Amino acid sequence: MLVVRMMSLRTAVRRASSSKPLRSLSSTHIVAAGAARRVPGLQQRRLYSRSADSQLTATRSTVVQLLSNIGSKREVQQYLSHFTSVSSQQFAVIKVGGAIITEHLQTLSSALAFLNHVGLYPIVVHGAGPQLNRMLEAAGVEPQFEDGIRVTDGKTLSLARKLFLEENLKLVEELERMGVRARPLTSGVFTADYLDKDKYNLVGKINGVDKTPIESAIQAGCLPILTSMAETTDGQVLNVNADVAAGELARALQPLKIVYLAEKGGLFNGDTGEKISVINLDEEYDHLMTQWWVRHGTRLKIKEMKELLSDLPRTSSVAIIHPADLQKELFTDSGAGTLIRRGNKVHTSTSLDDFASIDQLKEVLIRDREGLDARATVDRYVEGLRERDFKVYYDEPMEALAVVLPPSQDSAFAHLATFTITKAGWLTNVADNVFASIKKDFPKLVWTVKEDDENLTWFFDKADGSLSREGEVLFWYGVESGEEVKELINEFNQHGRQMFGDINLESRLARAAQAALNIGKGTGASAASLEQRRAFSTTTTTTTTTNALRSARSVRPSIPAAAARRAYSTNPNPPLGDKNISNSQPSKVALIGARGYTGQALINLLNAHPNMDLRHVSSRELAGKQLQGYDKREIIYENLSPDDVRKMSANGDVDCWVMALPNGVCKPFVDAVDQGAATGNVIVDLSADYRFNDQWTYGLPELVNRSTIAKASRIANPGCYATAAQLGISPLVPFLGGQPTVFGVSGYSGAGTKPSPKNDVQNLTNNLIAYSLTDHIHEREISSQLGAEIAFIPHVAVWFQGIHHTISIPLNKEMSSRDIRNLFQERYAGEKLVKIVGEPPMVKNIAGRHGVEIGGFAVHSSGKRVVICVTIDNLLKGAATQCLQNMNLALGYGEYEGIPLE
Repeated sequence: MLVVRMMSLRTAVRRASSSKPLRSLSSTHIVAAGAARRVPGLQQRRLYSRSADSQLTATRSTVVQLLSNIGSKREVQQYLSHFTSVSSQQFAVIKVGGAIITEHLQTLSSALAFLNHVGLYPIVVHGAGPQLNRMLEAAGVEPQFEDGIRVTDGKTLSLARKLFLEENLKLVEELERMGVRARPLTSGVFTADYLDKDKYNLVGKINGVDKTPIESAIQAGCLPILTSMAETTDGQVLNVNADVAAGELARALQPLKIVYLAEKGGLFNGDTGEKISVINLDEEYDHLMTQWWVRHGTRLKIKEMKELLSDLPRTSSVAIIHPADLQKELFTDSGAGTLIRRGNKVHTSTSLDDFASIDQLKEVLIRDREGLDARATVDRYVEGLRERDFKVYYDEPMEALAVVLPPSQDSAFAHLATFTITKAGWLTNVADNVFASIKKDFPKLVWTVKEDDENLTWFFDKADGSLSREGEVLFWYGVESGEEVKELINEFNQHGRQMFGDINLESRLARAAQAALNIGKGTGASAASLEQRRAFSTTTTTTTTTNALRSARSVRPSIPAAAARRAYSTNPNPPLGDKNISNSQPSKVALIGARGYTGQALINLLNAHPNMDLRHVSSRELAGKQLQGYDKREIIYENLSPDDVRKMSANGDVDCWVMALPNGVCKPFVDAVDQGAATGNVIVDLSADYRFNDQWTYGLPELVNRSTIAKASRIANPGCYATAAQLGISPLVPFLGGQPTVFGVSGYSGAGTKPSPKNDVQNLTNNLIAYSLTDHIHEREISSQLGAEIAFIPHVAVWFQGIHHTISIPLNKEMSSRDIRNLFQERYAGEKLVKIVGEPPMVKNIAGRHGVEIGGFAVHSSGKRVVICVTIDNLLKGAATQCLQNMNLALGYGEYEGIPLE
């Protein structure tokens, strides 16, 4: 955990303590003298590693390089302010996970080296969990966890201690190879008591932090690199979770920033799949904790961050980012990961009577204003508010205040008439809070800002579009169609002075207010009259509208036309991937009915999964025998009854139940889980019993909204034939010109282990067996899910595993083979388990693999019928692999965790 945060321009240098306006600072002065003069002791410390002159030259060069890539005056100024505002040991604490050291060592070291070259000393605390798991496995030690905490015996601690020293040295050596002095601090910083010796053994609870070794390292010009080990007062070494160690270090140092480096690179919204940029805890915490996707590790992480930040200054914040994005997170407004801060709650008022003091409101409006008559103008401005509807947004100390004029008979758009932010408000990002509140209330908003406003890029980021003319920029969001843009511009041309630049409709007051209420000078959006500022060309409305749309997001990279087209045609349900990860703890799994081929395939997958802890396996025929193929623990087959399941459910012994029973058999077991009343239990049923039950979620992730599956606790796993057929037909459902026919052939493993003519190899040799020629349950399943009638004809052949479908699909319009193939490629773009090929795929190439192949795309000469071929392994993607996808989603792991991907 890194407690170093330099001035995330997004959160931005909120720690800057200088009361002098940033625009009055000289960049030259700060670059040349800041490191040596304004950060106490920095010049002396750096003498240990290089001469003062060379240090200043290196610092200047680095800062100049930084400035050339930042792109906004405010970002530069905030960076410079941050650079000189905090002591070295209060810059940041950075927590580095073990996987980061293993997979991203050079990236991490480069980022730390950059910070050091600009005179910053982040304090690094690292873990080594994944490495320790592998080491313990190699040593024959079975990892044990209680409540997510590693139980640490003497052998485990000995191995952990050795490993931590090796990983610490690895990072130190890489930093020094890059010319950065680093000091390993592997003991002497954390003191601890036993957390619970009887339960966790040699696990510590930190009760003290000695800052002396850290301060000594920094004074010697070295980055402190700490391990998450602690000692008792009598010298016993104890294991401590790295996140916990970083939090306690942060409490002791009160840093500007606490940074968690993680491969995910942030937290993700489970509904939208998008990375969460900012969480303002004071404003959002209660609502956030009610969301379905805030669970498992994500819930715990947010709760811990709230507790940590409540012990730190309000200026402190937490960032969860990927190491490759460290510089972007710290030095740009947009950031890169998830920023978590306390923030300030936003209040609203629709009447001047809501304010305890009108004088206070006037003081807020007049601050930073220019002109001898500023106070008189503000007086008239406030009185003008009494004559019309408005809504004011502000935080408790009024660091930020915005006035919005709702839509009226004169304008269809709400107008942001006043937006004033203090420097402290910008640095603590109250502006984001206020703007987010406005956006909740007003889906359409327009406002203007001067082109030379130092916060211009911030406004571009908040807007959907903009139009620039003669020193002013008109911004808007929520104005989506060309007709609306046209209306907006026409309205501005006709009523610009009154409607856009003035809260009082009297032009006299507008002109009087212009000088006093112009927020374009470093404080936000303009409330001034736009008279004589805009001369929009109205030669042709079409041209004006096109230019307006073209200028929208003018500071953002353009999207190639091909990419824009794909946005309307590609997979509307992209994989959540790592975005679903909210759980880092093992889940206890019970498998009911494990004798069959599918059960064994699932056991093999669970054995390789880092977070699936198989605890119980039930089979009547195999009860009392030892489970083969599972290495994490010894498991003896049980013959669990529904009553056993009910008791286990009531005790919370199982997190996920997998029903691998024949059709029509599992209901008593499902009822038993429900009767046990254990909330949070997930059931995945591999039979067909619940595929037509509206209370259950159909678990085909490539076609069913993944967020729905992630929210579900009762999941019906699709059939193997049905999965392949749906994937082969779904993109063409809008183009169906008749009933598709699916000719399916399966290997004999699909007939199960119970002897029958369909799995008798002698009977199948030189043979092909057709069965259930009409009304097969998969025919009903496919038709029900696609919303179209499908004919399905199953067969069984002599090979063991794998299915081949030949699907004939009538079309309602002429289409070419290339059109159809492109349609499939775009629909399944990003799907890791669906592969589009040219030629018809072959069964021998899919057996033993975890995905689906779709190809052929042969179009009849009429152009109105296509034949598509699909192959799938019936035991894997047709059953066990898909089951694990659903388990991962529902339990809060990455969708493909534990699934071998090619």
